[in-house]
Amino acid sequence: MPSQSATVLNACVVDTSKSSHARLRPVPLNAVKLEDGFWAPRRRLNRSLTIPSQFRRCEETGRIDNFRRASGKKDGPFQGIYFNDSDVYKWLEAAAWALAEDPNDAELKRMLDLVADEIAAAQQPDGYLNTYFMFEKAKDRYSNLKDMHELYCMGHFIQAAVAHHRATGEAKLLDVATRLAAHLCRTFGPASEGKLECADGHEEIEMALVELARETGDAKYLKLAQFFVDVRGHGKIGGSHYVQDHACFCGQDHMTGHAVRHVYLACGAADVCLETGDAQYRVALEALWTNMTRKHLYLTGGVGARWEGEAFGRDYELPNERAYTETCAAIGGIMWNARMLALTGETRFADQLETMLYNGMLAGLALDGEHYFYQNPLADDGTHRREKWFGCACCPPNVARLLASLPGYFYGSTGDAIYAHLYATSSATLDLPGAGKVELVQRTQYPWDGRVEFEVRGAGAFALNLRIPAWCEAGARVSVNGKPVDAPVQAGTYLELRRAWKRGDTVVLELPMPAQRVEQHPFVEGARGQVALQRGPLVYCVEQADNPGLDPREITLPDTSEINARKLSELLGGVVQLEFEAHRAALGAGWENRLYRSVKPGAAATSAAVTVRAIPYYAWANREAGRMQVWLKRG
Repeated sequence: MPSQSATVLNACVVDTSKSSHARLRPVPLNAVKLEDGFWAPRRRLNRSLTIPSQFRRCEETGRIDNFRRASGKKDGPFQGIYFNDSDVYKWLEAAAWALAEDPNDAELKRMLDLVADEIAAAQQPDGYLNTYFMFEKAKDRYSNLKDMHELYCMGHFIQAAVAHHRATGEAKLLDVATRLAAHLCRTFGPASEGKLECADGHEEIEMALVELARETGDAKYLKLAQFFVDVRGHGKIGGSHYVQDHACFCGQDHMTGHAVRHVYLACGAADVCLETGDAQYRVALEALWTNMTRKHLYLTGGVGARWEGEAFGRDYELPNERAYTETCAAIGGIMWNARMLALTGETRFADQLETMLYNGMLAGLALDGEHYFYQNPLADDGTHRREKWFGCACCPPNVARLLASLPGYFYGSTGDAIYAHLYATSSATLDLPGAGKVELVQRTQYPWDGRVEFEVRGAGAFALNLRIPAWCEAGARVSVNGKPVDAPVQAGTYLELRRAWKRGDTVVLELPMPAQRVEQHPFVEGARGQVALQRGPLVYCVEQADNPGLDPREITLPDTSEINARKLSELLGGVVQLEFEAHRAALGAGWENRLYRSVKPGAAATSAAVTVRAIPYYAWANREAGRMQVWLKRG
């Protein structure tokens, strides 16, 4: 087990540095310093306001008291939903990653230590840890894994404990996690060995156990993770699509059931594949990812079409106003794509990660840092608003831990190559086994501007691989020390720049960002004749706050209209707003409060020219309530 006294922290979010079948190695989040105008302010707010306010919510709602109750420090009934422990664990992981970047934050350290101590005190002598199944309910442990989320909660704790160890070097929570995992190894496995041959109805434990195996070097945790993946599809948890028990994992090729659960299962299976190289896992992962991105994915990167069961729907079932698209599902998608990127090094996974990050996930958090969306529809009548907390509060701490760990997603590496996945003004120190220490500085106004400048500080022979996003159809340009590169620059690929670098060398990447019209597959119900707007990685929407007196349902965007972009530093924290001329049809005229009427040949709604303004989707619902739409009628 890694030493508690280690002085050099290796705060990797997903540590594939020793994974036998990883194409890319991780870069610790504390090796990348984001200094940009987009992510850095949000992450400062996350550390100074979001994480502390979530701590107070966990105290006020009794979530932390549940641990005090379990340890005998406090009397009273269990408070809240039976899986409330998981919210505390996700908060703990967020606090740990935040502390990795600022170890001198005394107040954050105080909160983290308080919660860590309460969790450690609640662990039972046999290693079991779940505050709901205590006292009179202890006899019911593992009696309803399909519904009660015991292993799901434990998985979130194990992930938080690993994060805490990587962020602080302290082994206190890692010791709790290894005792818990040892308990699970004694309890779960083949029935022929006298163990419980079952899995949790809500996946999470799988990727947690793999990460624990990476942190401790103990292969038995990897073996148990693979067991939990492989036991599905045999009717052990009811056999339903909802919990992905309808088929063995290697026989699954459609995303189905509860959306968060299925993307979490894919994360766990990808983690196992990174360690074992299992070819069948890889085939299934590819099939599931292809099905999701081609038939179940919203333009924003959101997944999960149905409110009923928070679930995937049929192929091409992508309603807009009734879209569920849970924030947690977008975060799960980010985690899955990050693992597929590590496994393959292929640009498509980084492209999808970026889309989910800037749109599907980010819309889940208000600009004030303490209001949240659970669902993220693509059209609304003004009634869907963010809230400060939820009874089922899975999304808020999930957003916090993603923001806290974000720098760990920006780069990957191989022996003598650096892969730049995401772009933001930042500095990074990377250790390449084949090239030594490399220092890189990025300067950019991304995502508002596509010019990205890299400065190499240091010298050495290595490759710098730049992601050319798939959205960059206008043609990217790259120069080194002012000279254009000869190699073709193709959207949807990594451009390799291999040379003996000298201190002060510069690379300039130019990614043109014209506003683009996007259309949907014609099998999507209601998709024909509709268009959406995207600029760079950002999806746009029309909100009534920018268009007083205008109903977005009345707008028709002609193909010939020029779309102009302008930076407004005072609007919504600073955004690039799109402006265009459209037709406004008075659709309600002549109906006289009727729902139906006979068709009058040749009659048409009166139309007038109107100027329409659109904002990035992530920023909607931060002002007065009003209608919002991503998809507009195409003229």
